[in-house]
Amino acid sequence: MKKILALVLALAMVLSLGAIAFADGDLITVGVINNDPNESGYRTANDAAMRAMFCEENGYDATFYNNNDAAQQIATAQQMIQDEVDYLLLSPASTTGWDTVLQDAQAAGTQVILFDRMLEADESMYVAAVVSDMPAEGETAVTWLADQGLDEYNIIHIQGHMGSDAQVGRTGALDAKVEAEDNWNYVTQQTADWNEETARTIVQSVIDSGDSFNVIYAENNGMARGAVAALDANGITHGKDGDVIVIGFDSDVWAMQAVLDGEWNYMGLCNPMQADKVDQIIKDLEAGTQPAEKVIYSDEPGFDCETITEEDVATYGTGVQEEAPAEEAPADDAAAEEAAE
Repeated sequence: MKKILALVLALAMVLSLGAIAFADGDLITVGVINNDPNESGYRTANDAAMRAMFCEENGYDATFYNNNDAAQQIATAQQMIQDEVDYLLLSPASTTGWDTVLQDAQAAGTQVILFDRMLEADESMYVAAVVSDMPAEGETAVTWLADQGLDEYNIIHIQGHMGSDAQVGRTGALDAKVEAEDNWNYVTQQTADWNEETARTIVQSVIDSGDSFNVIYAENNGMARGAVAALDANGITHGKDGDVIVIGFDSDVWAMQAVLDGEWNYMGLCNPMQADKVDQIIKDLEAGTQPAEKVIYSDEPGFDCETITEEDVATYGTGVQEEAPAEEAPADDAAAEEAAE
């Protein structure tokens, strides 16, 4: 099991011991634009790793900004460029709208490196991208789902932040399959904007409507957990040998454990550990070497309840294991009396 705090501390110690002393002795200035660390366990891990890496001990003078609003991110990026940072490290909340920022950065001599998420922009406008292949994550998950051979796929699709690289990629693969196959249907397709409680409400609404469903495709683990909470509250089985297939994404160790335990069926890995690769790109650039690859994709397999191992959980899981939530209180006095017997 990976404890994210321990991982980040270890990372910081190793890198501080091996930090490069640049020729002029000056700190490299970087502006880091990221999403809200409270968005998900993935984002918490990603933000912590970036902050551990880009610190004074490792040769950096870093300014960090976290916001899920693309307009706010763009305004802050413009300010960082005006402040003449050497590098702008960017995880964009939206794939579009960044053309002016990229042009201004290029004119100012600020080098842009994308991490975590891609942009819709010409590759000449950024130095490199260390990212997840979100369309591939979606395609891998949808291919796995198709291999389950259901007679009908009646899907609750819970989307993430609309317009983000993660949402676009994970939605795109599923949309294409639903469009292509007569026996694949959306019961509902709604955004929960990465929010667990909103996802629970969406699933509860479908249950209340009486519509039949057998798949929940949630675009991150937090939303999948919210969906499962609604299933549990209504006595609907899920996971291995259950009535509903549950799919999530990201790297949370508790979600991988849920797959290992058979409570969920599948988790698509989204690897949040990109800081070391971004750091190496900057060191290479400072030494006069351009990145060998423009786009560097993280290694991101999918895990299903039939084949996942404890070693997989220990190797790829991030964050801390969580205790199982308390059982729901009985819905009425009769149920309470029955439970007490």
